[in-house]
Amino acid sequence: MRRAGRAAIDVVRGALIGFAETIPGVSGGTIALVVGIYDDLIGSAGHLLRGLALLAVDGVRGRGAGRARPHLARVRWAVVIPALVGMALAIVVGARILAPLVEGHPTLTRAVFTGLILASLAVPIRLVGRWGVREVLLAVGAAVLAVVVTGLPAGEIDHPAAPLIVLAAAVAVCALVLPGVSGSFLLLAAGMYAPTLAAVNDRDLGYLALFALGAVAGLAAFVPFLQWALENHHRVTLAVMTGLMVGSLRALWPWQSDDGGLQAPGDDLGLVLLLVALGIAIVVVLLVVEARLLRRREATPEEQVARATADDAEAESR
Repeated sequence: MRRAGRAAIDVVRGALIGFAETIPGVSGGTIALVVGIYDDLIGSAGHLLRGLALLAVDGVRGRGAGRARPHLARVRWAVVIPALVGMALAIVVGARILAPLVEGHPTLTRAVFTGLILASLAVPIRLVGRWGVREVLLAVGAAVLAVVVTGLPAGEIDHPAAPLIVLAAAVAVCALVLPGVSGSFLLLAAGMYAPTLAAVNDRDLGYLALFALGAVAGLAAFVPFLQWALENHHRVTLAVMTGLMVGSLRALWPWQSDDGGLQAPGDDLGLVLLLVALGIAIVVVLLVVEARLLRRREATPEEQVARATADDAEAESR
């Protein structure tokens, strides 16, 4: 019974992460941190990828699964499987809710997304720690690059070619590794957000299969690299990611022409600013909750007992 209850909780945790991944600006990695399964998911992904790679290589050479078995055994299946189920269900539901909003109210939805991303910048900025000249220059260079890339014509984005689908998925899946970076935001900046939502809603199995292929390729190629970069060049990596997020805000300017050209603010400026503030508030609440959970997790047992005692005393006084 206890195991079933834990599985149900992990399904809910995965659902929160999955729903976050459908909203540009809200990082699934940040939500994974908030709900307490980030380390389990990332660690399990690393062991699973290494185990499958060894299994494939050793299988061809006739060496069996001896080297792969220890890695596969270290995957937290009891956490990963329920979380993946929750993520899949939430992505389907989230896509159904967001697709008509993005299509019918592009200015207003871009306003909310802008607020979400502006507030999310606090995560990588904070994780960099001390910003030196090197970090600032790297961030500025990455921001300029993102502005140029997001300003390029979208082309035949309504019917993206197979290589573009695979590439977009491979890049977007990297956001699961780095809290503060939104995978759906990367899709939005690349012009692939709307067609991907449509594919989920229409059950376009061909598109989804290509997207899944790109996601697996991205995990296999980028996750080990990003883990290495974060471990060995932590501040530099986060500075570059911060710059990319800042520059890509160009794609979310609320007032745009049909071909993506930037326009002056319209008569709905007040409503747009209100929605930007709403997006900021949503992320601020999530970050405050994350900070409190992390403080509780990092506290010593004595500190946790003292905190619980203080909370009980405060509750009784009320």
